[in-house]
Amino acid sequence: MGRSRYKIYEPTHPHFITCTVLNWIPLFTRKESVEILLESFRYLQKTDNFKLYAYVILENHLHIVAQSDDIGKSIAKFKGHTARELIKLLQRENVKTILEQLVFYKKAHKVDREYQLWQEGIQPKLMQTDAMMISKIKYIHHNPVKRGYVDEASYWRYSSARDYEGIDGLLEVERFW
Repeated sequence: MGRSRYKIYEPTHPHFITCTVLNWIPLFTRKESVEILLESFRYLQKTDNFKLYAYVILENHLHIVAQSDDIGKSIAKFKGHTARELIKLLQRENVKTILEQLVFYKKAHKVDREYQLWQEGIQPKLMQTDAMMISKIKYIHHNPVKRGYVDEASYWRYSSARDYEGIDGLLEVERFW
C-alpha cells in the first residue's frame, strides 16, 4: 500500500478510508471522471469480495467504509487502475493544466511514472464498534452538506446517502443498521 505510515492490522474487517487527489486538484467535477471510480468499485465488488458500506465522492477526494478479503490490496488495485484510466481520460480530453500539475506535484521518489494522481496513503481506520461505524457513515453522508454543496445528504448524487433512505443509488451498498 505504498509508503504510508498507516498500517492495516485487520485486512478483512471494515475500514474508513480516504483517497485524495494529489495537491487536492479538483478532478471529479465531470461525470466521466467519476464514472471511472464507480466502475472500479463495481469491479472490486465482483472480484475481491469488496463490500461497500458507505461512500461519498467529492471534487478532489473520496471517503468510503469498506471491507474485502484484503482491503489494503483492494484499495491498491483501485488507486492504480483509476489513476491509469483518469490520466488516459485527461490525455484524451487534452486537459493540459491538470496533467502539468500531476507532473509538478509528483513525489520525487516516483521515478517509475510520469504522473502521480493520488496522494500516498489512505489513512485507514478500523471500525471497532457499531457506534464508530455509524459515526463514520454519518460523517461520509454529511460531507457535501457540511461543504454547502447540498441542503440534504440524499441530494448529493455521488454518495450512498440515498441508499440509506431506501432509494437506489449508483453502487451496490451493504447498508449498516
